[in-house]
Amino acid sequence: MRSLLLLGFGLLLACNNSSSSSNQGGSATGTSAASASVGASAAAPSPFPNAPPAPADVAAPPADAAKTPSGLASKVLTPGTGKDHPGPADKVKVHYTGWTKAGKVFDSSVGKEPLEFGVGEVIGGWTEGLQLMVAGEKRRLWIPAALAYGETPRGGAPAGDLVFDVELLDIKAGPKPPEVPADVKAPPADAKKTASGLAYKVLTKGKGTKHPAASDRVTVHYSGWTPDGKMFDSSVMRGEPTSFGLKQVIPGWTEGVQLMVEGEKTRFWIPSALAYGDKPKRPGAPAGPLVFDIELISIK
Repeated sequence: MRSLLLLGFGLLLACNNSSSSSNQGGSATGTSAASASVGASAAAPSPFPNAPPAPADVAAPPADAAKTPSGLASKVLTPGTGKDHPGPADKVKVHYTGWTKAGKVFDSSVGKEPLEFGVGEVIGGWTEGLQLMVAGEKRRLWIPAALAYGETPRGGAPAGDLVFDVELLDIKAGPKPPEVPADVKAPPADAKKTASGLAYKVLTKGKGTKHPAASDRVTVHYSGWTPDGKMFDSSVMRGEPTSFGLKQVIPGWTEGVQLMVEGEKTRFWIPSALAYGDKPKRPGAPAGPLVFDIELISIK
């Protein structure tokens, strides 16, 4: 089972409040939230019997904790033996335990197999915190709600500020990220535009003849950028395509993918109203207009 941490393609599935997720990971998965949900019997055994007790400073970071401009606080518990810090495209292997500020454990890999994932695939506080670490290090992270799941998360994820003890076991260099499109700031003159405001340009023509319907499922590779060239999500970086129903994704995708055929690669400039909006409700979702390169692999 996967962990609560993984975000992956869950961003794109946000518009219809779908609980579906990609092969790589949804917004909140596995081990944790369902087991720790409200209504569990008080007499039931803990789903995390090997988790350590809540730390004494779980309610707030101590005075000697380091704090970043984003609000993330951290403290090294055990120095590492490595020298290199993971980058956002790298993969890591970790053991971890997570608590709410009240000291309630909601997730833990202790006593189980360690978790492996891409640094850029997890909640914002983890993406930032992991890059402060080296292999062999154990660090405590106090993560504000804005860098976790927010105050009113979906899918049983824990709300509010969270605390994690993270042990970084290994770092694996990730693939080279796709190049930022030269026209990421705005669609070029030869891009086509639909009545909704969606702009697009075919990069590689497809070999298929059928267009998917809104009721179909598709398998794609994709990368997404903000207009300033910052990549915020990519199945290419994860090394695995993702599948989803076209009614499960943001409107710009629902409309845009229906314009494609199998084998085609197209660039889409998606206005804010067809993406997550200027003030996304989902923590971690990018605000404003977005740019995606999408390769349609198959239609089901």
